[in-house]
Amino acid sequence: MTGPDRALVRDVRAALAAVADPQRAVAMQAYMKSTLPFRGAAKPVQVAALAPVLAAHPVTDRGTWEATVRALYDEAAFREERYAALALLGVRAARAWLDLDLVPLLEHLVVTGAWWDLVDDVAGHQVAPLHRAQPEGMAPVLRAWARADDLWLRRAAVLGQLGSGLGTDRALLSDVIEANAGSGEFFHRKAIGWALRDLAGKDPDWVRDFVDTHPDLAPLSRREALKHLGRPR
Repeated sequence: MTGPDRALVRDVRAALAAVADPQRAVAMQAYMKSTLPFRGAAKPVQVAALAPVLAAHPVTDRGTWEATVRALYDEAAFREERYAALALLGVRAARAWLDLDLVPLLEHLVVTGAWWDLVDDVAGHQVAPLHRAQPEGMAPVLRAWARADDLWLRRAAVLGQLGSGLGTDRALLSDVIEANAGSGEFFHRKAIGWALRDLAGKDPDWVRDFVDTHPDLAPLSRREALKHLGRPR
């Protein structure tokens, strides 16, 4: 089995350590309610620090790339190292590997990440583009996730078509929402509203009709879905 690029892992950690802000780190950890401590590097600082590191370690081998993403993510001592893993996941050179074979890794990242900042990044930047590229293959994956025991897989399923606009598979969106509409979980109710609001800008009539015909939607989901549409018809 191919192992991770340990030099890249080392250099990522060193780059993040070099831009640490201990005072900011305390506030960031409290805000995120994270058990992992933070280095205290704001997002623009992280991006600037990681850019030369990722450029110095170009990905050329899929096995090494996946193993390095896992190592950065699973061995993280600071939350920014998990963000770095997701940055590596999304590098331009890896776009050729955005296929159905990536699903086990994406599922692993969602389940072990188990919090909205990480899950939403994977859903929006990896799951949704993969569904657009491989809709027939990803539809059953999202339907299965929508009914999984893991609450974060359910959230990722609901958010799994973000940014798809008029290309959204409305039958699939209906299915994954309906599977979670009765959930008392805040992260599900919020995700449902977000997914509907995302489509509302392109297909407001469909979203209004969906809300009108689904009285079981939580008030939060309804408010979020119609947020930019004014009052329901």
